[in-house]
Amino acid sequence: MFNDCIIIAGGSGTRLWPASSSRSPKQFLPIPSPDAEGSFFNAAIERALALIDRDKHGRIIIIAGRFHVTQIVKACDKYSAAEKEHMVLIPEPEAKNTAPAIACALHYIDWMSGMERNVVVLTSDHIISPLDHFMVDTAAAEAFAQADKLTIFGIKPRGPETGYGYIETGQLVSRTAEQPDVYKVTSFREKPDRQKAEEFVKAGNFYWNSGMFAFSSRFMLNEFRRSAPDLMQPFEKLRAPDDRSFRTEKGLRILWEWLDLKNAYNDVKAISFDYAIAEKCLDTVMVEAGFDWLDVGGWDEYAALIDKNKLNKSEVYQTGSKDCFVDSDIPVALIGVEDLIIAVRSGKNGGPGSVLVAKKGETQHMREIVEQIKEQNREELL
Repeated sequence: MFNDCIIIAGGSGTRLWPASSSRSPKQFLPIPSPDAEGSFFNAAIERALALIDRDKHGRIIIIAGRFHVTQIVKACDKYSAAEKEHMVLIPEPEAKNTAPAIACALHYIDWMSGMERNVVVLTSDHIISPLDHFMVDTAAAEAFAQADKLTIFGIKPRGPETGYGYIETGQLVSRTAEQPDVYKVTSFREKPDRQKAEEFVKAGNFYWNSGMFAFSSRFMLNEFRRSAPDLMQPFEKLRAPDDRSFRTEKGLRILWEWLDLKNAYNDVKAISFDYAIAEKCLDTVMVEAGFDWLDVGGWDEYAALIDKNKLNKSEVYQTGSKDCFVDSDIPVALIGVEDLIIAVRSGKNGGPGSVLVAKKGETQHMREIVEQIKEQNREELL
């Protein structure tokens, strides 16, 4: 089991705009599965509770934006006081991608423990099942983390997907009947075009990058100092938080006033953990995931899951229409249309109202819409 778990719960999830936005990102949407209760974020907490060693003061460090605090407190209200004792929320002053978030959490872990800790980093917006397979794979990852390896989880591609980063593997490091295969990592590849993705799948030694990692705390702090000293230095200037730095809401401990944390975030660039650390690390292995993993990266996938599991609660009236999906917080009428995805947020719960109308199979172009919104200086819509 792990000493600590870091859950990355920031981000805006614009691929599912307008249902997901910076005010209420994807991780707080309900999981489109009849077997799951709560949000994507709740599922991540459940995994973290299963992974940490509670008898040895295991911790779950949640990293998210300050404007997500209310949603996280609400999502954590379902957990017992004993479970919340193992949780702490660190609100980021601003979003700077995953590398600063992990560096921040590592400094917190180091100050609170003062000793070597085995750490696993989990995403908060994926569907992962079954839990027992996930536990087997993370146990294998922990063994390599203890041996001072950066350990990542790779997903066997189900096709030439262009929306994921890829991991190129080399030598087989470990193979047993009880645990997953573990490979040496040769390189990381960014999201490819279709032709390159097809080449990766055909090669057979490329995996989707799940965005989850395991490592020992001291090893990773040294990796940050070696590979990203400009990112590390602002956090090393922070003073250890004291009791006055925390406040508690509904039993959840929040590191609300960490002196100079805002200055540290001002001084670091926005960069992913992959770019800043993983691609430069010389001791990286990959666990071939035996669990099912789904990113739910866009409206086509999300809509298909909701329809498949009959979870749509939108109020829809239609005539002469077929094969349309509607996700709306107000009633919607359809006349003579087909194969559309329609998402509506009226703004009645705060924020501006927004509507998405897309032909099924075309929602991968959402990033182009987001860029247009930014070019028009309408970031408040996101």
